[in-house]
Amino acid sequence: MSHDNEQSIISVRDLTVSSAAGELVHGISFDVPRRGSLGIVGESGSGKSLTCRSILGILPAGVGVAGGSILFEGTDVTTLSYRDWQPIRGTRIAAVFQDPGSYLNPSIPVGKQLVEVLRVKSGLGRGLARARAIELFVSMGLRHPELVFRQYPHELSGGMLQRVLIAIALAEDPEVLIADEATTALDVTVQAEVLDVLADLQAARELTLILVSHDLAVVSQVCDRIIVLKDGEIVESGETARVLRDPQHDYTRLLVENHEKYGIEKYLAPGLIDA
Repeated sequence: MSHDNEQSIISVRDLTVSSAAGELVHGISFDVPRRGSLGIVGESGSGKSLTCRSILGILPAGVGVAGGSILFEGTDVTTLSYRDWQPIRGTRIAAVFQDPGSYLNPSIPVGKQLVEVLRVKSGLGRGLARARAIELFVSMGLRHPELVFRQYPHELSGGMLQRVLIAIALAEDPEVLIADEATTALDVTVQAEVLDVLADLQAARELTLILVSHDLAVVSQVCDRIIVLKDGEIVESGETARVLRDPQHDYTRLLVENHEKYGIEKYLAPGLIDA
């Protein structure tokens, strides 16, 4: 692997996020390797979503970056204006969130919504955009993509909606995809299928993937590195297999113990956990 592959595409340094009520994220630092997959895990309120929204420049009203830097390809995105963000957000860094239904127009077929994104962003004509949309739906593992193309959001299951959202997020061929609790609302079987799609896409497209979840089993299925957040601080980080096999922090240990009964071992290479 060349050195270029190992460089970080995103470097977070001493990131502090605050609101009027006080600090919410306390000076955290981490790197996201180019073409790598990083899992950010922690319970609700740990600061994981605020960290991702800082990377995307979409913090909620009244919340802001109070210190530190977030370098994307060497540019500190915390300093960017709305206009400066336009060629980056959705184009080079894309995201999918927990409730796909709320990001789709209920009165327009999902295929048409994807076509619209392709036409606006890539300047494709209608015919080419439609062909590309079908191609994207196929790559998401959607069966009967031609039928899905014509369906409205309310006609699709949660897992299908999330795949449509991922297709829309990847329409611009971004370098980074952030999936923030993207599988939380799905049942376990569908969740595993969507995670498989993300893993396949990451490999096929050489994507950098940041997967945010409160569920250690979810990030361990897809990510080669993990950071564990608690109360706005990183309590542990490292290679997934090492963190699962030998957690150093009490909180991580608790997460691992809680999930052992769900078969977390199958995500590790044989022999890493003693029989």
